[in-house]
Amino acid sequence: MEIITRQTYIDKIERLLGKETIIVLTGQRRIGKSYILKKIAEIKLSEENSNIIYIDKEKSKFDFIISYKELNDYIDGLLKPEQHNYILIDEIQEIKEFERSVRNYRTEDNIDIIITGSNAEILSSKLSTIIGGRYTEIHVQSLTYNEFIDFYKLNDSDDSLRHYIDYGGLPGIIRLGLDNIDDIREYQMNIFNTVLLKDVIMRHEIRNAPFLSNLVRFIADNTGKIISAGSISKYMKSQDQSVTTPVILNYLEYLCEAYIISKVDRFDIHGKKLFDSNSKYYFEDHGLRNAITGGRRENDIEKIIENIIYRQLINWGYQVNVGQLQAGEVDFVCNKSGFTPIYIQASFIIADDSTRIREFGVLQNIKDNYPKYVISMTPLIDRHDHEGITHISLRRFLTKGLEE
Repeated sequence: MEIITRQTYIDKIERLLGKETIIVLTGQRRIGKSYILKKIAEIKLSEENSNIIYIDKEKSKFDFIISYKELNDYIDGLLKPEQHNYILIDEIQEIKEFERSVRNYRTEDNIDIIITGSNAEILSSKLSTIIGGRYTEIHVQSLTYNEFIDFYKLNDSDDSLRHYIDYGGLPGIIRLGLDNIDDIREYQMNIFNTVLLKDVIMRHEIRNAPFLSNLVRFIADNTGKIISAGSISKYMKSQDQSVTTPVILNYLEYLCEAYIISKVDRFDIHGKKLFDSNSKYYFEDHGLRNAITGGRRENDIEKIIENIIYRQLINWGYQVNVGQLQAGEVDFVCNKSGFTPIYIQASFIIADDSTRIREFGVLQNIKDNYPKYVISMTPLIDRHDHEGITHISLRRFLTKGLEE
């Protein structure tokens, strides 16, 4: 099958090669890390004086590489001192003490190392301990809307956006096409169950797997809502499942480490400080979230839109928090080094005065001059200003960003 280029990630990797930094591609399983790694191998193979050492720990042929010792032996047998060597290792967390090998080869002038992993905690803690700051993480996300229409060779249209809202951005769906929703949902649930089993249940030796599964479904049902461990505990008790608050907090952390969900903290806009309790959670891929809930339900569209906007902002490099005011909640407070902070409200359709007052009013209560936006799917809206607040259609936001 043709390897489809995700150029943004390829460009980031190319800029880091040759700078004595280990490049770490992180993200949920089946999000596309392997194909990016294969594309880099393909590019480098076409260049003179390149030697590719490729290890895929999801393939049985590499089962013999259990620890750093076998990894070192395998690499040493393939290194070519007279060439530039690219060591590419997929799902490296499956190798015990892998960080010792990474440290061993990092300082060689003719070696670049690119690794992928599906567990944030293992990669960050082990690499930080062994090699300090000498690595750069690139978080690979599911397809953006622009990538989605490029992958499927679609025009930018309301129909294309509907497909994206329904199915999300797992790259592997391209093998199934966009016509059979049953096959797509089965594929998405297979991925979810694999990630949950390998990267959460087995890794953390969780015995209460049914509760963990119900917890994910609770998060899916409450995507974009302020959630506390206490509220989860109360809900689970109502479902005859009693789990302590510390256990819930641990499970939420495990789900974040496996890149199933992301935690977004609250930010006091007036006090300019973060709150240390009660957060929102969004899914790494909104299509996976839809599969978990059983499909896009009538009352879910605002949750999905909010999830899509959050992931797009993260893709653009923003640090995102939930804004807290006495007068209400701002969906997203966005900051990025070198850029002016921005505020964003997400909505489905602004069809009446009460909705307009709710969405625009909370932004009007912020007494600073930073840019403020409302993003919605309101018909006939492309981009216009409303009392100093810019209203943008979701399609325009996803394709053109926030600029005029």
